[in-house]
Amino acid sequence: MSEAALEAAQAALAAEHAAVYGYGVVGGRVGDARMAEATAAHAAHRARRDALARAVRDLGGKPAASAAAYALPFPVPDAAAAVRLAAELEDRVAGVYSDLVRAAEGPLRREAASALREAAVRAVRWRGSGVAFPGLAERL
Repeated sequence: MSEAALEAAQAALAAEHAAVYGYGVVGGRVGDARMAEATAAHAAHRARRDALARAVRDLGGKPAASAAAYALPFPVPDAAAAVRLAAELEDRVAGVYSDLVRAAEGPLRREAASALREAAVRAVRWRGSGVAFPGLAERL
């Protein structure tokens, strides 16, 4: 595959590392009512992260390691902010998977499209509304 596919896979891996970290914060603040949803999303992002690390190796790259910590886009002092953070994490992940869909082909492209769809659905669940073109919202 192309160098563009490897770069996009590395970017998706980095976003998944950040999402796993972010969901740790979400889980600590979201409250009991949405804890199961946060736990499921955290597990889904860990699984995607691990699959992307394998994909990067398959493309001939060395998977980027996670950072020790990540800067959050805003303070998360309570459950409402945790819900906003979860939606933001999903939007960011959808964006990088959109790039991977464009750059990849074959099974990796199908997996990226599936991951984009899953992130868009989770974002709608967290936010309560969707966007016309998930993964492309920041480009409109």
